[in-house]
Amino acid sequence: MSLTASECAAYLRGQDGFLIVSHRRPDGDTLGSGAALCSALRRAGKTAYCINNREITDNYRPYVEPFLAPEGFEPRCVVTVDVASESLFPEAAPGRVQLALDHHPSNTRFAERICLAAERSSCGELVLEVIKALCGDVSAQEAALLYIAVSTDTGCFQYSNTNAATLRAAAELIELGADNSELNIRFFRTQSRARMALEGMMLSGMRFYRNGKISVVTVTLDMIARAGATENDCEDLAGLAGKAEGSVVSLTIRETKPGESKLSLRSKPGVNVSEMCAAFGGGGHAMAAGCTIAAEPETALELMLRVMDEKWPAD
Repeated sequence: MSLTASECAAYLRGQDGFLIVSHRRPDGDTLGSGAALCSALRRAGKTAYCINNREITDNYRPYVEPFLAPEGFEPRCVVTVDVASESLFPEAAPGRVQLALDHHPSNTRFAERICLAAERSSCGELVLEVIKALCGDVSAQEAALLYIAVSTDTGCFQYSNTNAATLRAAAELIELGADNSELNIRFFRTQSRARMALEGMMLSGMRFYRNGKISVVTVTLDMIARAGATENDCEDLAGLAGKAEGSVVSLTIRETKPGESKLSLRSKPGVNVSEMCAAFGGGGHAMAAGCTIAAEPETALELMLRVMDEKWPAD
């Protein structure tokens, strides 16, 4: 069943005992949107928690800590936020989902009800509308959480998914109390030395195919160890390869464990990387998608290049 933002708010108003579920390797959109929705539900008199996703990094934990579920909490209504498929459920996520809020066109419709806004650049924009319909207003804390969601999913408004509606939502959130200066410094202008070292390794090893139209960077477990990097230093690595002049499709391959690689693809308009990732059970947006391949990075690269040749034949 598909719901509008106002219908979603009406449904939430009639439920209680909420657990809000983020996706695996959670980013700012799934965490910020989920925490903001949790806050709004509490203001509406509901019992609500966010799942204690074990993969939350130190960058985001201070913002979501007040909303994490205690051990043993038994939900009556499970809501996913920014989760496109069941394959992205985190550890210990309930199997039955009553409601999904999402902005990925590739959503597999796993939930009993879905509120999908595929035209939105982030799930945070959708949650903003749901909160206004649910509570009639948005708190300053919720505005900050939603600003984290919107800004991180658009690369601080640099990615091609940014549109006029995105900027209007960001302006509204600033007016509602989000400190954009502080948050931008925290998430976009501060890096550890380990992160800088890791980026140096990635960029020095960048490879190109099709006369530079395809740019590829690889992040191996050995590189992470040599840089002294933690999971906190490995967020949002997918945007680096696409900065190369002439690149149309960029591919970031990260070795997550021996024999497994996570691939993140980005593209310029006109090339649908979601179709490429779908070949391996992944998906996302037309110009930003990902998948996981059970192979070491070099084999994963070979497999993806073959799919690229099929889905995006050379001129």
